[in-house]
Amino acid sequence: MVVGRIGRANGIRGDVAVDVRTDEPERRFARGAVLTAGARTLTVATSRWHSGRLVVSFAEVSDRTAAEQLRGTMLETDVDPGELPEEDDAYYDRQLIGLEARTDDGAVIGQVTSVVHHDEQDTLIIAADGRELMIPFVSAIVPTVDLLAGHLVVADVPGLLDPASAEIVENSADAG
Repeated sequence: MVVGRIGRANGIRGDVAVDVRTDEPERRFARGAVLTAGARTLTVATSRWHSGRLVVSFAEVSDRTAAEQLRGTMLETDVDPGELPEEDDAYYDRQLIGLEARTDDGAVIGQVTSVVHHDEQDTLIIAADGRELMIPFVSAIVPTVDLLAGHLVVADVPGLLDPASAEIVENSADAG
């Protein structure tokens, strides 16, 4: 499971800023947590919040030069398959991948193939009739996730499921 991406070095002792990609940073970046960074294994020595960003020091990274070499590296952790997020409305990628996507009236759209993590929100990638749909994973657009039933519901917002059906909005300045 991806838990973050290493950003710039912070200071001269090897600390790095981390773009957090988990709802449980206090758990995933706790002292002693072991993370995978590409081909490397890193152990969290300390973590703290500074100016709204998580700053982490790893036992294996001792200076700024080593920290800068890790910039852009994704941080991952192994998660027990039976483990669930602490929040009721939070999901691990592995729980969402493979779910059938349906409309409000039950029509099948396709299947979730991946989850893309952005700073502001996550995006579900759904394979639908030979094309990929990118669906913002927010409650207004994906109001229902039913893991037991194996599906989620995607609101039929104009242009979202069928871009060709999007309404064309004319610019009032051009209409004159």
